[in-house]
Amino acid sequence: MSYGQGYGQGYGYGSAQPVPPAAPQQRRRDRAKAAGLVMAAWLGLLWLLEAVDVASGHALDTYGISPRELSELRDVVPAAFLHFGWDHLVANSMPLLVLGFLAALSGIRRFAAVVATIVLVSGIGVWLTAPAYSVTAGASGVVFGLFGYLLVRGFVDRRIGDVLVGLLVGAVYGSILWGVLPTTDGISWQGHLFGLVGGVVAAFAFRRER
Repeated sequence: MSYGQGYGQGYGYGSAQPVPPAAPQQRRRDRAKAAGLVMAAWLGLLWLLEAVDVASGHALDTYGISPRELSELRDVVPAAFLHFGWDHLVANSMPLLVLGFLAALSGIRRFAAVVATIVLVSGIGVWLTAPAYSVTAGASGVVFGLFGYLLVRGFVDRRIGDVLVGLLVGAVYGSILWGVLPTTDGISWQGHLFGLVGGVVAAFAFRRER
């Protein structure tokens, strides 16, 4: 009996040592790193696609959304990754990076589901309501969607930290809400409006239980 006990204690056999959970700070660092990598990859893809578009004589512009044509429904997703020139891309890049990073901090799978919802709601809304003979593309619908998502997520989840994030986002980016109004020619207010709606829908659809 004494031999068996000594052997087990000396070499760790016959017992299971609990694995301590990761420290909260380490988990936060891991989430921040994952969120940063995802957004860096996303922005890199957008800039690569625009470079290809310019080099090909804007051949990718055909993947923008033309309204109320059944064949154009397949362009609802790719249109969110394309832009009409560098200025268009530059205007979307920083808010997309900041808002996307903040949204992705709550988990990459949830973030992917939120973005997918925003892209579909925004794209289908554009397909239904955009002016005839127009072509719409760009990540601004996603930007407005992430703004709406972050703005209401904390209230939906009833988490004070996310409420504070939403208030900060509203204070910094609240002026973009003018973009949902039909005030500027050549700007897809429809994509902005339905993107915002998609973000709010996603906040309810993917809310976290306390």
